[in-house]
Parts: sequence; structure tokens; C-alpha cells
Amino acid sequence: MHEQNKMNRRDFLITAAVAAAGAKFALKSMPAIAQDKGERPAQTGDVTVLNPQNRVPVSLIIDDSTCLVNMAHFGIPQFAEVFPDSYKQDWKKLPREIPDAFVRKFGQWCREHKVKGKYTIVPYPALVGWLDRGLPGWSKNELEESIKLVREFMMPDWDIHPEMISHTRVIDIKTGRPYPEPSGRFMENWGWSQDKSADELADYMAYALRILKNIGLECEGITTPGGFGNQNRDNLAKATLESCRDVFKAEIPHYFRHLFTDDSSVTPRVEYASGLTGPNPKCVVSIIGCTGDWFGGWDGLNPGSVDKFITEDLKTGRLPQVIEKGEPAILVCHWPGIYFNGEEIGFNIFKEVVKRIHARYDNLLWMKQSEISRYWAAKELTQIEKQGTRITFNAPFATTRFTVQAKTGSSNVPKLVTNGQPVQLRKIKRLLQLETGTWHTDAKNITVCFDLPKGKSILGV
Repeated sequence: MHEQNKMNRRDFLITAAVAAAGAKFALKSMPAIAQDKGERPAQTGDVTVLNPQNRVPVSLIIDDSTCLVNMAHFGIPQFAEVFPDSYKQDWKKLPREIPDAFVRKFGQWCREHKVKGKYTIVPYPALVGWLDRGLPGWSKNELEESIKLVREFMMPDWDIHPEMISHTRVIDIKTGRPYPEPSGRFMENWGWSQDKSADELADYMAYALRILKNIGLECEGITTPGGFGNQNRDNLAKATLESCRDVFKAEIPHYFRHLFTDDSSVTPRVEYASGLTGPNPKCVVSIIGCTGDWFGGWDGLNPGSVDKFITEDLKTGRLPQVIEKGEPAILVCHWPGIYFNGEEIGFNIFKEVVKRIHARYDNLLWMKQSEISRYWAAKELTQIEKQGTRITFNAPFATTRFTVQAKTGSSNVPKLVTNGQPVQLRKIKRLLQLETGTWHTDAKNITVCFDLPKGKSILGV
């Protein structure tokens, strides 16, 4: 449900809300993304920070997921109450539950194929019930087992995000009840968030985050439902930064608001960086998707197409466009469409997409959004100086698999010291063999991959 160059559900929802919410929220044009980057350190032009292990990050964003509840079944009638001319799906034919057996089946397949990403857990899904209190229609044991499955089985490979509180009605966080007016103004997808201050948005996000904290789920990021905050992007970014740090002490909060399927860059945006040389550095990272939901849609009604991602001959499609630019290829889907009413059509499309990209490329690296965010924060915010053959890194944030390339005519073994301790490096023959603690050289460049700690590191080349 995220922004792209063609009309999708997210743009449709925002546009439809114009008539209901009034001219105050009119969408004359999609505004440019111009959030403040904040501080940026000096980085010598003689050293280039490459992608981790010199590979292309790949990730899957799953929206509209939660424990047991099929958000399409329970959400569509609430959307239809606000926009009856736009939502005519027979939602009663959709299953009310997406079972844990499917969650485990999906998660196991992904683990076997090294797939990682983000998995939403809506904390008060479509007003059905509170995950930290009870879910009417399911027993206490069923809910506890579902939460346990997410916590113990999914979390190692998937970041957990709330998608605000209900993903349908706006909740009065003073009372815990939805606002009584069923209009676009008081739906999370539409008008309410567009004129709120950063503090007001942060309070709302923190409310959602605390529910997930109550059930033992760790969160470093936020996903926005529908058009949430789309006309209020500066405050959305600031609120993500503050709420994730407040509730979970997240060092590098991130959020998913945007996706582009045109020629726009989908490189993560590191925003509001501050205090980089002090004891409390801050930043927030905007994760950007590169595909539409071409699996099974947000409602599980319209099957998608593998070829939109990558064609059978492996030559064209959206993913080759992004991968060959070296930008993170972050796919976007919705959980009801992956399950697709028990037929698993979206899941089968996804399996074929993974098969094709692995057949076409040998330089991919599946990562969680938190891992991508951390890497990009370190990539952009580490001060890098070079004097002769000595390269100095002053990093406000640590990251693994930090990969740098420097011009050199020497074939000497590089010497690395991190936080005063020497680190042994192993030479490799091919760049594709890069991993932490290795280096490679050719006639012009030396490339080194190592775990970058917070603080000072010195590389002698």
C-alpha cells in the first residue's frame, strides 16, 4: 500500500479521501520527498563504501499481516462504510483467519532459501481485539501460540513492525476506543495523520509499539497504513525516530512509507542525522520498496504476475532494472494476497520470483530492513579520511560486512585495527568470495570487508 508511479491502493485511498475529508487534505500532486538529511561527515573521495560484501541487498516487505486475523475480511467492511462506492468486494467470502500453519510453512520455506524481510503485526487488527489482551473468536491459547510463533520462529529472519494501531479506524489513545465518526478523517489510512505534529504522531506510534512490547515482540521500525502521513512526511520521520527510540531504545529506527516503480532511486534515505561525534548519535532511515504488490493484492482477490518482477527468460522485469543498478531490491506484498484465500497463489508467485532471481544473479544478499538501515546509516554517516596509505574511519554506528574500496598500486597485505585491536584479514581470489575479514586486490583497487565497530578504525593499505 505504498507510493509508486502508477495508481495503486495507497494513492487511490488518498485520492478518494479528498472528497470525504475536504479540501484541506486535497492531493494536488504527490510532493517530493525532501526530508532533512541532517548532519553529514567528510568522506574522502579516494575511498568508496560499497554494498555489504559488494552484493545487492534483497528483501521482502509483508504488509497487512498480524496474528490469525485476515485483515482483508475484517477491514473491507470498515473501508466500505466510509467509501461505499469504492469497496464492493464480497468480503464475507474471504476467510476470517490466516492460520498459523501457513505462517510456519511460509517462514520455513523462506528460511531454507535465505529470504529475509519485514513482517507486520497489527496490534489491534481491524478492531477485532487487542493482541496483548484477547482476540474474540479465538481462544487465549490460540492467540498465545500465534504470538509465540512470531516471536520465536519468525523474528530471527523478519523485522516486526506495527502498521499503526488498527489499520482501519483511528484510536483515541486516551480512551483506547475508536473515534465515533466513521469518515475518512478518522481512518488511519487517510486524513487524520496529515496535520498532526511530530509529537502527536509519536504518541500514536508509541501506543502501537507498546502493545507489541507487551507481547514480547521487538520493533525497530514502523510501517504506515495506506496514506498515513503522506502529506506530513517530515513529522512522520521525526515521530518514527522518537517513538522507536522511546519504546524500544532502537539505535537506528526505520520506516516504510514509500515505493517507486519508475526510474526514481530506491536507495534507503538516511534522515535527521545529528550528534554524530557525540555520545548519542541519532538518525532515522526511510526504506523504499521497488515493486508493486504483484503477488495477490491486499485483499486476496486478484492474482498477480511473476513476469512483472522478472520474465521467464530472466532478462527483463522490474527486479533486473533495480538489481543491475546495484540498489536494494525490496519487494512489497500483502499477507492476504500471499495466502490468497487458502490457495496460496501469492506464495507460489513469490517462490517462482525467488527461483528466477537466484537463477539470474549470484550476487544477492537477503537482509532484514533493520540490517539494511544500519548498513546505510554507517555507509553515509561514518567519517572517512585518507592520509597516504592510512585510512581512518570514525563511525557513529556499527555494522557488519562493511565493505570499502580504495585505489592503490600496492599489493601489500592490508592491516586493520578496530578500537585499538588488530584484526586478521584473509585474501580471496574473487570479489564474490567477500565476507567479513577478507580482502581482494586487482591492478587498481583494494577491497576490504570487515565488521565496523562504533568508534575509530584504521586500515593500512
